Amino acid sequence: MDISMQHYEEANKKVNDVYREVSSFIVGQEQAKKQVFWSMLAGGHVLLEGLPGVGKTMLIRTFADVLSLTFSRIQFTPDLMPSDITGTMMINQHDKEQRFQFHEGPIFSQIVLADEINRATPKTQSALLEAMAEKTVTVMGETKSLPKPFFVLATQNPVELEGTYPLPEAQTDRFLCKVTMEYPTKEELKTIIERTVNQTEVTLQEVLDQETLQNLQQLVQQILLSDEVLDYAIELIEKTQPTSAAASEQVKRFVRYGAGPRGLQSLIRLAKARALTEGRLHVSIGDIKEVFIPVLRHRLFLTFEGEAQGFSSDTILAQILGENSEVSRSI
Repeated sequence: MDISMQHYEEANKKVNDVYREVSSFIVGQEQAKKQVFWSMLAGGHVLLEGLPGVGKTMLIRTFADVLSLTFSRIQFTPDLMPSDITGTMMINQHDKEQRFQFHEGPIFSQIVLADEINRATPKTQSALLEAMAEKTVTVMGETKSLPKPFFVLATQNPVELEGTYPLPEAQTDRFLCKVTMEYPTKEELKTIIERTVNQTEVTLQEVLDQETLQNLQQLVQQILLSDEVLDYAIELIEKTQPTSAAASEQVKRFVRYGAGPRGLQSLIRLAKARALTEGRLHVSIGDIKEVFIPVLRHRLFLTFEGEAQGFSSDTILAQILGENSEVSRSI
């Protein structure tokens, strides 16, 4: 599928329609809405973090409705088993014979909400790894394909740490980006009450179908990337590595591990999606800078000293962007 101005104009209209329909129900959270949609256009999974009640689950369900995608919610708990997610083989009676038949689990949906993912044990969390990486599920040696498109959108609570299991690095790296949802402002709280308590339920319209969404994903892949912008992205990635000569003293002191090749791939993929939604057929420095923190905040691991002194991955990444501000002006 060759990209053209007609394809771009149609895509831009559809993107605006999606934003408009989602915003008719979800109040505020502008950055979260954009970052989630960018990730879906890029074909990636999303980790959402925010306080209870800020609308993480509702945001995901709203996108499922607007994009006409099948939806399932998995409430992660310590007693959840891998088969509760993937499904299992069960013996069924058929013409006086007993046969094994596979019963699909909730993972067989196009949008899977992994609610409070860090409350399940590592064994159960790992059941998502194959699904997220290969978009397949293997049960009793038999591999089954998941529906297309397929997205895992996981939520976690940043304040309730008792009874939780931190996600393994290998699994967090599978998320294209980590989206943080902020507490609503006073005006947004008023609007939320008007839409949810004082009025009847809002009916969402289906804006895209599956085929259209997949066509938009193909357009994202064909967005142009210049060597200069790629070099800029690589330089940013290198500066997150404490062993790199380009790293600042702050990174060398407070960062244990930086971003790897998958971090760079995710940075480019999300920047391409952002470029399409902004009405451009090429990736700009601004796209790279806009997606840099959400793509890498969960791929930066701080030292004990860095955590003790109150640093966060966001502050370190913001400092790296600040160092490269002069470079970006010259490109």
